[in-house]
Amino acid sequence: MKLRRKLFFVQENGKANRLGACLNFVLVMGLFVAVFWLSLGAINVHLEFGFLGRFWLRIWDGFWMTIEISAASLILSLLIGILSAAGCGSPLLFVRYFFRIYVKFIRGTPLIMQIYLFFYIVGTAWGVENRFAAGVIILSTFEGAYISEIIRGSLLSLEESQLEAARAVGFTRRQTLRYVILPQLVARTLPALTGQFASIIKDSSLLSMIAVIELTQTIREITAVNFRMFECYLLLGMLYLCLTLPISFVSKWLERRFQYEN
Repeated sequence: MKLRRKLFFVQENGKANRLGACLNFVLVMGLFVAVFWLSLGAINVHLEFGFLGRFWLRIWDGFWMTIEISAASLILSLLIGILSAAGCGSPLLFVRYFFRIYVKFIRGTPLIMQIYLFFYIVGTAWGVENRFAAGVIILSTFEGAYISEIIRGSLLSLEESQLEAARAVGFTRRQTLRYVILPQLVARTLPALTGQFASIIKDSSLLSMIAVIELTQTIREITAVNFRMFECYLLLGMLYLCLTLPISFVSKWLERRFQYEN
C-alpha cells in the first residue's frame, strides 16, 4: 500500500517520488503512443521516414530560418511590449489611447488577418519588400500586444505597501526599481512570458502565408512533392518541440532563481 502511494500519488509535501514520476511519465507516454499507433492502424497508414534524408539540407535551412525569425521577434516583441505597457499608463491621453487601441485591435483579431493586412496593404504602400523583415515586424507587433498586457498586469499586482516600505527605508526611485520592483516583476512575468515566447516560435509558422521559407513552408513544399503528409508533419512537430521545450526548462530554472516571497 505504501509503495503504491509512493509510485502513483503526490506526496504530502506536494512533490512526487522520483521513481514514481519516471514510472508515470513512461505510462503516459506509452498511452499516447498506443492511441496514435492504433489510430494509424485503423486507417491503414504505414509510416516511412527514409525519404526525408534526401531533404535534410532544406529542412535544416528552414529550421534555422525559424530560429532566426523567432529570435529577432523575441527581442523586438519584448521591446514593443515594454513600450506599450508604459504607454498604456501614460498621463498623455493621446499616447494612452494609441497604445490601448493598438492592444485591443491586435488581441481582438487573428494573426493571419494581420499578416495579409500589414504585408499586402501597409507593407506594399511603404515599400517593405524584404519578407524576412516584414515577417519579424508583423510577428513582433502581434506578440508585443500580449506581452504588454502581461507586463502591465504584473505591475498592477505589486502591493503598494512594498513601495511605501521602500520609501520608508530611504530608497531612491532607482533603488526601488532595482531592488523591489524589477525582481518581483521578473518572477511574476516569467511563466506567462515563457508561454508567449513559445507562441512566437509556433506562430512563426503562419509566415508561410507570405512565402517566408521557414520550417513549416519547407515541410509543405516537401509534402507537395512526396505526398507523405503524416511523416512530414510528425517531423515538423518534433522540430518545433526541440525549440519550445528548452524554453520551458529555462523558465522553470529562472522561476526558482528569482522566486520572492511577499
